[in-house]
Amino acid sequence: MQVTSKLRSQLLVQNGVFVVLLIALVALLAFLAQEYRAERDLTQNARNTVSQPAREVLVKISGPIKVTAFATRQDVRGDARKLIRDFLAPYQRLKPDLTVTFVDPREEPKLAQAAGIRVNGESVLEYNQRSEHLTDYNEQSFINALVRLARSSERLVMALEGHGERHLNGIANHDLGEFGKQLAAKGFKTNSVNLAAAQEVPANASMLLIANPQVDLQSAEVQKITQYLQQGGNLLWLIDPEPLRGLQPVTELLGLVLGPGTVVDPTLQPRNGPPVFASATRYARHPIFGDFQLNTVFPYARQIGVNENSEWRATRLIEVAPRGWVEMDKLDDKITFDKARDTPGPVNIAVALERSINDRTQRVVVIGGGGFLANASLGLGGNLDLGINLVNWLAGDEALIAIQPRPSLDSNLELGRGQQYLILFGFLIFLPLAFASTGVLIWWRRRRA
Repeated sequence: MQVTSKLRSQLLVQNGVFVVLLIALVALLAFLAQEYRAERDLTQNARNTVSQPAREVLVKISGPIKVTAFATRQDVRGDARKLIRDFLAPYQRLKPDLTVTFVDPREEPKLAQAAGIRVNGESVLEYNQRSEHLTDYNEQSFINALVRLARSSERLVMALEGHGERHLNGIANHDLGEFGKQLAAKGFKTNSVNLAAAQEVPANASMLLIANPQVDLQSAEVQKITQYLQQGGNLLWLIDPEPLRGLQPVTELLGLVLGPGTVVDPTLQPRNGPPVFASATRYARHPIFGDFQLNTVFPYARQIGVNENSEWRATRLIEVAPRGWVEMDKLDDKITFDKARDTPGPVNIAVALERSINDRTQRVVVIGGGGFLANASLGLGGNLDLGINLVNWLAGDEALIAIQPRPSLDSNLELGRGQQYLILFGFLIFLPLAFASTGVLIWWRRRRA
């Protein structure tokens, strides 16, 4: 083939067009890669994806958030700055005014000392002229820090003491110590008040907690509680199936109807003992719950009713035991429903009350059974989430969502008894016998051959 000047020109044009198209394709791919991101979280429970509750928290926090990370470029974990940058990147995409600045604590020791930095990689979060420190880079710690910053003012949870109540800092199974720690993590300050010595419930308390007193209150103490309520104070009252310990005037003030007996739920029949753990799966339409869809468990619950009146707006919050009843007799291993004495389910065990007083909204929640927040039961179902929601609503912060850790779904392996026997006989008996029989068969065939 003879190469002419015309053919050479055509080839030159073709090659030029090819180069131009190639460059345009590369530029287009670079543009798409910069403007559009495609990610997929392959972990079983999406631990590397920003959860929907966290997204809602970021949306509700208006205004810029500044993160100052005091980290060297290299430490024992590798590139500390890269780890922090990669962790915060998904949140920055959701909230563009979340800015991150890195400071080397070795080059700026005075700045790190002034910020109270204790370890390499520690960050300071600043929002609305308030600050929080962050050392654990996980969603729960980060969002909880933002929730604490977002609270407009200090929230004080004051717990009644002096009568054998469940303590917010106690370590016994019946105490509320773990719940108290979670409240502190969410930005609440907890304290206690003994009305036998104090003149009144402190005026700066966001709410008063009464958690199952075991001895009778003095009349002067009850009068201080009723005075606190008459002045518009918020209350969370946890009542077990026991005597009211002198608090009858409070029930009259709130219009409560407290029947005797203990809720029995056959759907949670234990191996031994009566079925006194009641499960709740449905809840009232109320700001306390929002999109709350977790099951909750209430040990030794009691029925809570309310008289309708024009002063309080009452909402029956939680019903349990649709196939159970309220047992009036003594609890034993063989309790049965008695039509003549027992009350059939479903049973309401919680009430929320609201009213307008002194140019503000007063809020009260009464729960028939404080055991659901006890150390022994706090981890059951959504008990912790419900408890945090209750306190948030009572403190006027229902817009702030409590973020709980998402457990690793593949961390626990639960085997039934049949599966355990299958593994036992399969691996310890059947497989060894199969291998031994195969060996004997091969030996016998070779010997015959």
